[in-house]
Amino acid sequence: MFSHHPDTMKTLCVSLLLGVCVLLLSALTVPAVSLSVSPNLQQVFSGSSVDMSCVDDGQTADGWTVKRTRGGLTEDCGAAPGFGRLLGSYCVVDLSAPSETFWCEDSSGQQSDNVSFSVQSDTTDKGVILEIPALPVRTGSDVILRCRQRNGATAAYFFINGSHHGLKPEHIITKFQHSHEGLYSCSTDQGGKSPEGFLRVRDAPPLLPCESVLRLVCHLVVFCPYCISTGLLLSICCSRKTYRRGQELDEDYNDITADVTTEHAL
Repeated sequence: MFSHHPDTMKTLCVSLLLGVCVLLLSALTVPAVSLSVSPNLQQVFSGSSVDMSCVDDGQTADGWTVKRTRGGLTEDCGAAPGFGRLLGSYCVVDLSAPSETFWCEDSSGQQSDNVSFSVQSDTTDKGVILEIPALPVRTGSDVILRCRQRNGATAAYFFINGSHHGLKPEHIITKFQHSHEGLYSCSTDQGGKSPEGFLRVRDAPPLLPCESVLRLVCHLVVFCPYCISTGLLLSICCSRKTYRRGQELDEDYNDITADVTTEHAL
């Protein structure tokens, strides 16, 4: 009468464990997608080509699209009408507008942080840009800023939040911290001043590789239902075999007892 209760309980356990694992997996795999930019420069000359892609922990993020807003309209990379051209997982864009903003977005409307570019449209040698990262800089990183004209890098006066920092070939920031965040620009004796660029900072990951640990946990959570299910199924099979073996032993014992009883009676 109660022989099926162990199997029922084990089936319920499997269902509960699967549910818990799915919930844990969904909690741990919230996408942290960002827009990757190459070259990583927020100021460029008109017509410069930039490769963009949507990445999650350095890997291509499937289902995400590079988008931009221009003239109040949102456009998709590679679409018609749209902008840029798709080359594998990359969106190749020839920048021409004075200022353009891009980001990554998936079908559900989730968005990454956006990246803006300042495009120098002056076609003469007097046009100046500051080679400053378009993406946030990790704390503790070293940053090298250069002033560039169309014909190459040149010595320049560097300005940080309006403060003058002398004439030099490049401005080097070692071990970038939050205090270094701000507006940067440069100017040359030959050709004017670059636009101002805001240098952003992002905290470096902690010493413990938490992201790697979380991903390891995710992988374990993915495989744990299969391992647990397999183990429980083996346990059920073994229980049934043990039960059947017990029944066979009982039958053998009953047969032997019956034979002994019969012989005794004779």
